Amino acid sequence: MPLYYGYGYGYGAMFDPLYLVVVIVSLVLGLAAQAYINRAYRTWSKVSSDGCSGEDVARRMLEANGCGAVGIRRVNGHLTDHYDPRDNNLYLSSENMLGGSVASVAVACHEAGHAVQRARGFSMFKMRQALVPVVNFTQSIWMIVLLLGIFMNMAGLTTIAIALFAFSVVFQLVTLPVEFDASRRAVAYIQESGMSAQQVEGARKVLTAAALTYVAAALTSILQLLYLLARTQRSQND
Repeated sequence: MPLYYGYGYGYGAMFDPLYLVVVIVSLVLGLAAQAYINRAYRTWSKVSSDGCSGEDVARRMLEANGCGAVGIRRVNGHLTDHYDPRDNNLYLSSENMLGGSVASVAVACHEAGHAVQRARGFSMFKMRQALVPVVNFTQSIWMIVLLLGIFMNMAGLTTIAIALFAFSVVFQLVTLPVEFDASRRAVAYIQESGMSAQQVEGARKVLTAAALTYVAAALTSILQLLYLLARTQRSQND
């Protein structure tokens, strides 16, 4: 479940109480969300899925949705699981690919949910994929444009930089329904597969915790955008 952080706070280089508030709130949001997903994952990784590995259940979910051609590959790291539409493969960490816990099944089925979204032509998934190259470009240049605008005292460049950064905010907002829908599909399949009410509830809790990391990322991006707008407005009024 890769996240898109790291947009930076270069405009607040000089001491600014408002900037400090934005940094602190962003850090608290990120750390709280990460702590929540780690706790939920740790709790439900101790509960058995009745002998089914994450790979097994994800494969059955894919086949049940006509996505049998989707590959499943192993990837290094902890909670590095993701679906790559470029090669139509699920990439699962060893603990979730081979693990037989409720947490492993939940994460694996969530990633399978993204493959199903692609196969079904889910509109928000297609929109997010279309935004990826745009956001990769805007992320790489918005800070440069912003610094040029500040040092050259050109309000136009500053406005362009903020507009470029806004694409990242849009991306984060579009990501939310994509992630929520993938989790909904995962929980629905886990329930249909015959797992107990406790196991289904555990999967739901793991995926809800994971979704909150995306909510935190979106809120952080919005806070940064609002700060940039406020700082620009203040500079123009000085």
